[in-house]
Amino acid sequence: MNLTADLPACYGGSGWSPRRTALAEEMGTIWGHWGISSEWSRLEAVLLHRPGPEVEGLSEADAALMLGDLDPPRMRREHEALEAAYRQARVEVYQVEPEGPVPPNTMFCRDLFFMTPEGAVLARPASSVRAGEERVLARRLAALGVPILLSVHGTGVFEGADAIWVDERTVMLATGLRTNEAGAGQVEGLLRSLGVEVVRVDLPLGSLHLLGVVNLAGPDLAVAWPGRVPHRTVECLRAKGYGIVLLPDEEEARSGMAFNFVPLEPYRVLMPAGCPRTRAAYEAAGMECLEVEIGALRRAAGGMGCLTGILRRG
Repeated sequence: MNLTADLPACYGGSGWSPRRTALAEEMGTIWGHWGISSEWSRLEAVLLHRPGPEVEGLSEADAALMLGDLDPPRMRREHEALEAAYRQARVEVYQVEPEGPVPPNTMFCRDLFFMTPEGAVLARPASSVRAGEERVLARRLAALGVPILLSVHGTGVFEGADAIWVDERTVMLATGLRTNEAGAGQVEGLLRSLGVEVVRVDLPLGSLHLLGVVNLAGPDLAVAWPGRVPHRTVECLRAKGYGIVLLPDEEEARSGMAFNFVPLEPYRVLMPAGCPRTRAAYEAAGMECLEVEIGALRRAAGGMGCLTGILRRG
């Protein structure tokens, strides 16, 4: 006897239609076609924020987390050149498009979310100067149809540049100045629920993010900053089959942001102009390097890797 035959569908009757698809299967239909599980596969879509009025008239650079006085018109020209470089590489470029005033560091989109194959982890920036940037990003991600799988909460702080995909089933996650234990624990729990192995590392004093001490250029090629990269990071990468290129020039890495490149596809990267020794080392390791000038943007304490939120890789 069918006990539910006379029930309305809303109560589970015969007209009830259960949802049988997993979220991953709904990407590209109910949700937008977004997601990544790699730092180096073909780059297809990015989220950027061109510096706006928020970078005008900052009287104290240090108080705004900047490295020095800013030149907003030049910053905008450089950012437009970065956008053009992505488009020339056939990358879809989306803008944050805030509805109102935003904090001065909102341009650093990589910090504000971490993308997975099923949606985004929404960051909670560690500095009071950046508080609220996550709200601006949450609105834009929702408008683009990006599922927000986790919004870091409670006493947790987490910034997206403290997590990198080592391979499609492994994420390296760092604690340090910008991500605390509470935030990392929340992110780790979410990733493990997706079947992802999480390798935890600690960053040394004076490091902003994990992406600032290690970067991946291809499935078997990593670049590391000697003296700053955690030993466990190098051990993990070598165990996963990566060869390690050590940065050849401290000054180019520190003031030139030579380390802060974005892979467009395996072994082909977009990097800051004006770092000849580092470029030569990259090319000797088999990398193709395309350059964009970001001299004014660097004054804001970040490079193109920090500026670029990754929405989709192929």
